[in-house]
Amino acid sequence: MAAEDTPEPEKPAGTDEEGARAQLFATWDITEIEYADPSTERYITVTPVAHTMGRHSSKQFKKSEISIVERLINRLMQTEENTGKKQKALQIVRDGFEIIHDRTEENPVQVLVTAVENAAPREETVRLKYGGISVPKAVDVAPQRRVDQALMFLATGVQNASFKTPTPAAEALADQLIGAANYDVQTYAISQKEEKERVAAAAR
Repeated sequence: MAAEDTPEPEKPAGTDEEGARAQLFATWDITEIEYADPSTERYITVTPVAHTMGRHSSKQFKKSEISIVERLINRLMQTEENTGKKQKALQIVRDGFEIIHDRTEENPVQVLVTAVENAAPREETVRLKYGGISVPKAVDVAPQRRVDQALMFLATGVQNASFKTPTPAAEALADQLIGAANYDVQTYAISQKEEKERVAAAAR
């Protein structure tokens, strides 16, 4: 039989390169993530890589190319307890995703994307000076800033719920993400978004 006629051995299911690249933490599928907000879709990148080791850190505006999961991990590091401890923050997110899946039976990556979309404020205020008077003015928020603020609200909510309390950080993260995904106004991220938009509405 000619060499070109030799059939290639079949690969076991789930071991192809595309399949390996399509799963975050080798567990969560990222190929069918749905986006409800078209304005922030291009700034919420979902990749199977959760640790790029600062590949885009020196390039302006390149942070949106980093996975939204890694950006959440980096935000969780910006606290007194987790500063510089990326492996610890990474484990918190892994455990939090497991808790989310156990509670909701949904893909935790989809829950994260929905939570970021829901927690992203559409309006905020700036201060304009007229003579010696400072006047608040409502402005629209740029899509990239909306995502940045949503991640900040989520990370701060986790910090507030877990610091010096019996609640583990992973459980606090799961609570914040599930609450924000369900648009629960009792969640820190949603309450902060509502407050920003309420102040902006009064300054129109």
